[in-house]
Order: sequence, then structure tokens, then C-alpha cells
Amino acid sequence: MQLRASITLAVATVMLITACSSGSTPSEAPTQAPTAMATEAPPTAAPRPAPSIAKADLKIAVVTDVGTVDDKNFNQYSFEGAKAGAADIGAAVPQVVVPADASQYAPSIQGFLDQGYNVIVTVGFNLNTDTLKAAEANPDVWFIGVDQNACIDAYAAPDSTFTCAGDPRQLLPNFVGLQYQEDQAGYLAGIVAASISQNASVGAIGGINSVPAVVRYIQGYELGAKSVNANIKVTTAYVSTSDFTVAFNDPGSGKTFAQQFIQQNSPDVLFQVAGKTGNGVLEAACAAGIYGIGVDVDQWLSLGADTNTTYNCIVTSAEKHLSTSVEQTINTIASGAALDQGPDGALHFNATNDGIGISPEHDGKGLITPDIQSKLDAALQGMKDGSLQTCPTNCGTAQ
Repeated sequence: MQLRASITLAVATVMLITACSSGSTPSEAPTQAPTAMATEAPPTAAPRPAPSIAKADLKIAVVTDVGTVDDKNFNQYSFEGAKAGAADIGAAVPQVVVPADASQYAPSIQGFLDQGYNVIVTVGFNLNTDTLKAAEANPDVWFIGVDQNACIDAYAAPDSTFTCAGDPRQLLPNFVGLQYQEDQAGYLAGIVAASISQNASVGAIGGINSVPAVVRYIQGYELGAKSVNANIKVTTAYVSTSDFTVAFNDPGSGKTFAQQFIQQNSPDVLFQVAGKTGNGVLEAACAAGIYGIGVDVDQWLSLGADTNTTYNCIVTSAEKHLSTSVEQTINTIASGAALDQGPDGALHFNATNDGIGISPEHDGKGLITPDIQSKLDAALQGMKDGSLQTCPTNCGTAQ
């Protein structure tokens, strides 16, 4: 999964301290009236309109997360969606920048602003803070944040306390987050894993345990597997707890980690949620003679498993429909239609709007039988009508 380095949301510390102090209640009446300066709370940010840009004037750019734009995963398919959206509206092919590390997120965004780009797609949770700051500073530019939302305070600043008192629909209408219900896609993958497992032992390896999207995938996977076999052993682990490069852009580390994981836990199906690092996880699974499950996109196709035997054990992939969601958002902006963001400033993609799914089996082995397919269809229907719970109460938080 295409991903992401710095996850702590920044906040306007001076403003927050001022707001807290102005709201305190003294235990005794003051001996003299306080000055207006001491009692007056700072003004909150004023509501503002969404940008109005003629379709012919839209100029699109993409800032990915660390890694590569051809990672055959999150970065690549988000960029593909931007290119498709540009083609739909007759805009120039989007330019793309791949930051080397987190320190380059903000400068990369600013570089496109300096060049006059007015639709900037940023890819991944780790760019969330810098994208929000850029949106607040540039109200006439559209920002599309893949895997992002807008938790802001009343001054339109990113809120590290997660109180989220500011309404981004009023204060940052030029920011559009794209959110996906990863637990639903993971749940479907778990159904497949448990159904094809011969020894009632399956595994999942995530890139890092501090990214909620990664955790949601794995939590859904476990629930999906246990919906098929309540007694199945589901072992999970994370490649790193701190290093995002190792977690998401290091196939060699992924392969080594997965080799040890397989040796210690003996799963016969292994799900990867680790971006390019996860490609190494799949390589280890195939080399060990067990089944692999990909993530975010159809990895049988993206990794060329039909001709590259390194990855020919992939049975299916838990998908976010990244390309279509980015493309659809660009088309909506170009049309001038209102964007239906939620209170978090994001458009939400899930089973109800075909925002998630699971890839078909491509190798003709028939592992996904009609019976398994019926389980998948029933689960999807339950997700659509709201009758199926696909994430635990601590959804998105690793324990």
C-alpha cells in the first residue's frame, strides 16, 4: 500500500493555548476588571466558498507518498486515476512528484502551487497535515487527499487533539478527502483466506501499526476469516513500528520478515498490507508454496503474475477502487457540481458505492468456488444494507 511517513497532525499551538486560557474560570473575583485584550477570545476562521475554476483552466498535479510512482500499488493507481480524470475533461496530463522523504511533502506541494497548478492530488495519510495547511493557505486551489480527512480546529488548523471542532465544509471547502472502508475489503479477503485454508491457520502482515487504514484492513480480515471458521488461527504482525520506508518501500525487508513469519507461524494463506514492502511478502509466500492475498489493487494484474511466477500464488486482492475514486472526484470538480463531503471533509467509498471490493481469481485453479462466491456476495449485501459488522470497537487502532 501506497504510503506515508509522518502521521502526527500539527496544530496551531499558540492559538490553542490562548483559547484554553481565555476559557478558564478564576476561583476568586479579580480586584479590577480585566482588559479587553485579556478576555477577548481570538476570532475563529470565517466560512469561505469553494473554488470556482473553469473546466478549461484546470491544471492537475500529483504528489505521491515516498516510494515510486510505479509501485504497482497505491501511488501508481492514484496517479492513474488523476491521468484518467484529466483525460476525461480534456486537461493536460498531470505532472507528478515523488518525495524522497517526509521533509519534502510540503515543498513538493508548494512547488506545484508556484507553477500555477489548481488541482493538486496528494497520495496517502502521511501527507494529510501538509495538504490541510496548503488548502487553508490557498483557498482558490482544489486539494484532493487520497486516504485523508480534515480534522481541523475552529481556526482551520490541523487539530492534533482530534477534537475536530472546525467544520471543513465551511472552513476548507477546497479540500476533498477520499476515505475507504478498508475493513470491508479486508473482511472479504478473510472469507477467501479461511475458505481455502487447509490447516486452519492464516496470516496477515501489515507495514506499520500506526496507520489506521492498515490496521482496519487486518481487523476486517480477521473477522472475515472467523465468520467462516470461528476456530481458525489468525496471526498478524507488522514489519515496523516506526520506519515508514521499511514499512512500505522495502520489498527486501518484506520478504525477509515474511520468511521468518511463515517459518514461525505456519500459515497456508498470507495477506499483505504493506505497499511495496508487501510485494516482498507475496514473493516469500509464493516461494514457500502457500497462497497470497494482495492489497489496494488487483495485484495479480499489477504484478504481472500471469507471466512472473514470483507472484503466481496470488489468489485475490482486497481492493480500494483508487483510480475510479480519484477520477470521479476530478470529474465532479470539473463539472462544477457540489461535492458531498462528510463532516470530516471527505468523500466516503465503501460497498454501497462500489468503493471497495475483491479481485477475481485469474489463474483458473477454481479456488474461489461457487460456495465461496456466495459467501462473498452475501457479505457484500450485508455491508450494503448495514447488517454486517466488519470492524471491532477499536477499529483502526492496533492492540
